[in-house]
Amino acid sequence: MKKLILLTLFLLTLVSCSIDDDQQKYSSEILPIDSYTLPESFKLGETYEIKLKYKKPSDCHYFQGIYYDKDLNIRTIGIQTTVLESTDCKPLTTEATEVSFKFYVTNTGSYIFKFYKGEDADGKNIFEEVEVPVTTN
Repeated sequence: MKKLILLTLFLLTLVSCSIDDDQQKYSSEILPIDSYTLPESFKLGETYEIKLKYKKPSDCHYFQGIYYDKDLNIRTIGIQTTVLESTDCKPLTTEATEVSFKFYVTNTGSYIFKFYKGEDADGKNIFEEVEVPVTTN
């Protein structure tokens, strides 16, 4: 009897869910970084503010955060956006927007920052790499 009730509830749940085609659709996009501010070196155990500037291509792009991937001492960085899929989007020619994040230095050696710069003609990602040494004194 319990199984029959659970099965009925499950089927009612499936039937009550519907996909509404009138809802707006969104996608995600990583935007290139136009410029950045980094110190010439880091001091072990210190925290630094790293500033990034980027441009939104249209008024349908909404900032969602900073794409940040780490692999040992390599940091890959881009700008995460949500894009409203609409035919009413207008291109933007405004000034670059500045965002920042805090970076805490935990390792010795050097950090390599790979800033996303877009794609080449073949659709391959382009990165600008910057090496920042870490000092202990």
